[in-house]
Amino acid sequence: MLLRKVEELGTLSDAARALGMSYRHAWGLIKRTEKLIGEPLLKTRKGGKDGGGAQLTETGLRMLKEFLRVKKTFSKASLDEYEWQNLFLKISARNRIKGEVISVEKDNVSAVVKIRVDTPCIITAFITREAVEDLGIKEGDRATAIIKATEVMVSKD
Repeated sequence: MLLRKVEELGTLSDAARALGMSYRHAWGLIKRTEKLIGEPLLKTRKGGKDGGGAQLTETGLRMLKEFLRVKKTFSKASLDEYEWQNLFLKISARNRIKGEVISVEKDNVSAVVKIRVDTPCIITAFITREAVEDLGIKEGDRATAIIKATEVMVSKD
């Protein structure tokens, strides 16, 4: 919700106030998240006669989009165990390998996504067609292979 409010109101201070939290708390949430993901979420400009401001970086926009996607999924009346696991995949997965999508093969239900990683190898993930379409994965995209237990899953960078 904080990122959505920053996008809507244009400043972290106004976003924090609208959500009933202190600026310091909001700033801490942003900084902790940036540290976890290793990328900035906001582009800020200092105050002055025209006042300061903040806007979401590309990473911030992607995170907001993912939040809205997850929120939409939560709004469904019931989720099976597999769907619950997928909701928390981005938060809980530790083994992530970035690379370039070199092929996407879809059938009626599933899809095969091949990713070329920096270390010379190609990772193949078998995921649902719906996941490929929801993420908008296509050849040439940057993506992250997320390895959890015995599965290899894909998220779009």
